[in-house]
Amino acid sequence: MLTATMIFGLLVVIGLLVIRFSNKSPDLPASITLPDGEKAVTFTQGPDWYAVVTQEDVILIFDRMTGELRQRVTIE
Repeated sequence: MLTATMIFGLLVVIGLLVIRFSNKSPDLPASITLPDGEKAVTFTQGPDWYAVVTQEDVILIFDRMTGELRQRVTIE
């Protein structure tokens, strides 16, 4: 009985992991055009925007629909 319970529990855990990691990946922009001389270090996104942190410690926030630069934040 214990063996059957352990096998069932293992199958449930494997099933949950497969379900969890088989979700569709987030929609990423096809390309991002950075201002001249800027080099990307990191990328993050929200529901209607995405942001790129550059080597110069500047956060560039872009509109997801148009791809236009919304805001520029300098990290001090």
